Amino acid sequence: MSIPSDSVLPQGAPMPRRPLGSGDEWVMLPDGRRFWGAFGAAGLLVHAPDAGVLLQHRAGYSHFGGTWGLPGGARHSDESAVEGAIREAAEEAGVPGDRLRVQFTSVLDLDVWTYTTVVASVEERFEPVIGDAESIALAWVPIDEVDDLPLHPGFAASWPELRAQLRAAPTLIIDAANVVGSRPDAWWKDRPGAAQRLAASLERLAARGVPAALLELPGHTWWPRLVLVLEGEAKQATIPSPSASGSAATGASAGGGSSSAGLTIELASTDGDSRIRELVSLAAEHSDSVTVVVTADRALADSVRALGARVVGPRALLELIDTLDS
Repeated sequence: MSIPSDSVLPQGAPMPRRPLGSGDEWVMLPDGRRFWGAFGAAGLLVHAPDAGVLLQHRAGYSHFGGTWGLPGGARHSDESAVEGAIREAAEEAGVPGDRLRVQFTSVLDLDVWTYTTVVASVEERFEPVIGDAESIALAWVPIDEVDDLPLHPGFAASWPELRAQLRAAPTLIIDAANVVGSRPDAWWKDRPGAAQRLAASLERLAARGVPAALLELPGHTWWPRLVLVLEGEAKQATIPSPSASGSAATGASAGGGSSSAGLTIELASTDGDSRIRELVSLAAEHSDSVTVVVTADRALADSVRALGARVVGPRALLELIDTLDS
């Protein structure tokens, strides 16, 4: 298999090369290898349930030209890896950033140079558009047919692990009462206010993503669905953007205009522990779910583990929140 039959091919006159950006230069490694991108590089692996993954047939003049890989390239000096991958994919393949849901990143770190694969999904396929001379063709390739193509060596090495995680749907459920109560900062004087401050921090965390290690997943950073469970007086917290169901939900941006899973507020009708167990049970009905509960309550931890969830303590989450301003 060389070029899929429904590939998008260049039309008309040859496409021009783009002007060089701030990071468009080679980085030499001590062993003699060279890689493109003074500030590292990033590529976008976008997949759709009805189409597979979007791949780029690389122009002959490019690094490993003639192979199939991801739209992407050198990062600019002032952008994150996610921003860089989405920008490059828009420029090279017409990928609509506002339709992406960023799931996770995987990083190849060679000390002096990094390559970040940004994995994102769309609800349905879109028509890619060749935007410059870097593409011989663009094609949606069914998952089971990717290995039939001559792949870029870097993508070929990472594809098995990336493929295994495409359908993963992690959820981080936070026991608000337990997390708030783990720090003696006079939270008991204003329980709604303490819950509101935690929710604001979690909204920022939902936008930035969480380390893969916290979820015990491969990769570097994930954008899970965050669920904050409130009980008792804490339910009086003023949380913006209430949803129609009575819970408050906040969508979060994950770079370049893309949408992450965001934060959902769950108001427990009785006690928070019972609602958390209900949420874990619901998640367990989906084979691709990965559920992590943040609590130090031993009885709750034991019960959700029995339902298939993983458990981390409040300290891990709070330490992560403390880094938001760093």
